[in-house]
Amino acid sequence: MSATPPGQPPRRGDRPAYDRDSLLEVAVEVFNERGYDGTGMEELARRLGLSKSSIYHHVSGKEELLALAVARALDALFAVLDEAPGPDSTATARLRHVVRGSVEVLSAELPYVTLLLRLHGNSETERRALARRREFDGRVAELVASAAAEGEVRDDIDPHLASRLLFGAVNSLVEWYRPEGDLPVATVAEAVTVMFFNGLSTERVDGSATA
Repeated sequence: MSATPPGQPPRRGDRPAYDRDSLLEVAVEVFNERGYDGTGMEELARRLGLSKSSIYHHVSGKEELLALAVARALDALFAVLDEAPGPDSTATARLRHVVRGSVEVLSAELPYVTLLLRLHGNSETERRALARRREFDGRVAELVASAAAEGEVRDDIDPHLASRLLFGAVNSLVEWYRPEGDLPVATVAEAVTVMFFNGLSTERVDGSATA
């Protein structure tokens, strides 16, 4: 028997044999191409080379596929937020850790994060995911406020605004960054962190040179 070509699911007879994870991978690809609302089970079945009944063997429908996909992205982001870089780490160190880790999650889970960022809140599953996103943003804002209280970041910018600007930059990576390209994710994570904590200017706001 010939080996299954790389990147293709194993086949059973004349049809590909999927488990739930590989089915989810293809579904997320289709959702990102066509939009979740614009994707029906018929289209998923066609792309998978399966009957709809075969898909229902694994999941209850496309909303369960969406729930699994966005949970994967959100769980990875919250794992970074919940992981302290050290037992005595400052809020500033934790914030740096979250920035770097979020870029790494985006790279590792790019299709899933992309789908998460394109949700519109048109279903209960989407609304729950958006609520978790707001929770994440709120916790990052708390870290920004704590870092400002430590005197390590500016305290004249609203923490919620700072959080939204920061993750606006991180989230924009889904539009252009490709992990398989020549730009290592570590380089991107470092650049985002440096720009957020140090900025691009070599001068302070008062015009004096930075150290």
